[in-house]
Amino acid sequence: MEIYLETERLVLRRFTSGDVELLVELDSDLEVMRYLTGQATPRDEIERKVLPGMLAVYARHPGLGTFAAHEKATGEFVGWFGLQPTAAPATLDVGYRLRRQVWGRGYATEGTRALIAKAFTDLGAERVVADTMAVNTKSRRVMVKSGLRFVRVFHVAFEDPLPGTEHGEVEYAVDRHTWSATAFGNA
Repeated sequence: MEIYLETERLVLRRFTSGDVELLVELDSDLEVMRYLTGQATPRDEIERKVLPGMLAVYARHPGLGTFAAHEKATGEFVGWFGLQPTAAPATLDVGYRLRRQVWGRGYATEGTRALIAKAFTDLGAERVVADTMAVNTKSRRVMVKSGLRFVRVFHVAFEDPLPGTEHGEVEYAVDRHTWSATAFGNA
């Protein structure tokens, strides 16, 4: 197992082609997918598109990608965290998807903080961004607890909009200077 990052309670590693079942289980929980697609991701889509896409990012963008997260104590798969390139120079996008069984344990904040720190200290990022549906209050709280700050509400036209889409999407971000001046950057 190639470890990408460790936190106090989590180990993040690269996904492998053998991780289909982990992703199928994660993406089959409708509560996990509530603010994403509102439906389970079909197995064939994970096998043909999702997982190969994740694996391709590792080669195209060293140090970036989507990483499987496991509890250090038990080895249990808890979900994934991602640090992705964006179209904006020196800007990375941070995100996560966790199994419902581990919600409320602080893993989302712990993993997101660690990825933001890695983005600024190891990867040369100047800005880290994240977004979610405006109505996704739990993820918005994680963004704030992780050191990201509210930037804007924006609207995207979706072919099959989810309930709450009419309230828009929200963007949160932090730049290197702001992060460095906070407790997060001095930890």
